[in-house]
Order: sequence, then C-alpha cells, then structure tokens
Amino acid sequence: MAKDKQYPAAAPVREEPAARTAPVTTVPPKSYTARTTGAEPAGAALPFGRQNYTFMLIGIAAILAGFFVMSLDKEEFGFGFLGLTLGPLVVMAGFVIEFFAILAKPRA
Repeated sequence: MAKDKQYPAAAPVREEPAARTAPVTTVPPKSYTARTTGAEPAGAALPFGRQNYTFMLIGIAAILAGFFVMSLDKEEFGFGFLGLTLGPLVVMAGFVIEFFAILAKPRA
C-alpha cells in the first residue's frame, strides 16, 4: 500500500435527540394498588395453602422413610427385596406426593 494515499477521516455523526416534552407521569389503576383489607398487603400472601404444606411434609417423610427402608436391607450391596423394590417404591410415592402438593390448588 502506498503511504501517500490519504483516506478521509470518518467523523462520527451523532444526531441530536428530539426535544423532550413535559415528563409523563402515570398513575396505576386502583386494581393494582394494595388493598386495605388488613394489616398485610395483597401480594404478601403465602403461595401455598395449609393443605399444600401438609402434603409437602408428608412427601418428605415418605422419601426419608423410603431411604430408611433401603438401608434396612441385609443382602450384600442392598440387592434384596427391601433395597431394590420396596424402598424405591416408597421413595417414588414420596415424589408423587410432592408433585401433587405443588400442583394442588389451595383451598380458599
């Protein structure tokens, strides 16, 4: 390349932003504001009901019971009925209960 060849310097062109008008203030509709029915705001309610939490505790207990049943197997490496059949079924039942506890609609 020839050093004597001059390229025009490209100056960045910045367009001026449009003139601002008065700031826009919006007021949320009354349906979005906190209700004054009690001491706690509307969004502070728990996501699950009492029934959901009860089923969650039952599911956790079933999962733990299944692992305990698997540990009771006296066969070598846990290859007996308790370690291969009964324990995993109890654990799976616990996970099904947890699934139900999460998806069940709380009572109003």
